[in-house]
Amino acid sequence: MFVPLQRVSESTRAPHGADTETTGNNTDNDMENTPTPHIGARRGEIADTVIMAGDPLRVKFMAENYLENPVLFNQVRGMLGYTGTRDGRRISVMGHGMGGPSIGIYTYELFNFYDVQTIIRVGSAGSIQEDLHVGDLVIATGACTNSNYAAQYELPGTFAPIADFSLARRAVEACERMGYRHRVGNVLSSDFFYAANAHNDRWQRMSVLAVEMEIAQLYMNTAYAKKRALGICTVSDHLLTGEATSAEQRQTTFTRMMDVAFAIA
Repeated sequence: MFVPLQRVSESTRAPHGADTETTGNNTDNDMENTPTPHIGARRGEIADTVIMAGDPLRVKFMAENYLENPVLFNQVRGMLGYTGTRDGRRISVMGHGMGGPSIGIYTYELFNFYDVQTIIRVGSAGSIQEDLHVGDLVIATGACTNSNYAAQYELPGTFAPIADFSLARRAVEACERMGYRHRVGNVLSSDFFYAANAHNDRWQRMSVLAVEMEIAQLYMNTAYAKKRALGICTVSDHLLTGEATSAEQRQTTFTRMMDVAFAIA
């Protein structure tokens, strides 16, 4: 049964001008820099595993329908986060907003300031393959991108962001066990929702399954922090046929990817 959500007090908010406001500060004291400018939780209030979604209302839906005794640990900037239990396991759910820079901030802080070990993103994606239909799941084992996010690492080549294999394998097994239609492979994490020249046909030619906006940046932060992550998407629209779902359906009815995420969390 759902228990009314508890709230973190204002006393847990980071004061303006604190050291945690410094952009790009990565020190040995990272674990002490909580709360952060974006997350109002103290150390220990967030579980080792966090299931994330771009839409904070989808996060609220997960807290109310998948967690027992959920406690609200964050509402800074409206980016809701809750910690509860499921089948005896402590799990957190949290929003990450839209686009690479937004998920980049939240996942960096979770990995490096809160010592989160595993992040599973659930979200929507647009299919660019004819045999990948609205409602199907995509297990993103890799993520291409048109983002410049990897430039910060000053690598002497091109980095290939990939998922944690054990999480991906367990997600596939869960899909098979539950009878959910799914595909496994590459997605494109695009910086553009409204692209002047999307070139989806070129990505399609390279067997990329679908387009979304955050998984590549999640996988880069994961690799840099030496943690684990997986992206699971529901196809919300088909960029070739024009088939689409409503905003309400995307918020409340894309539960199969949530079933899989909680099964492997």
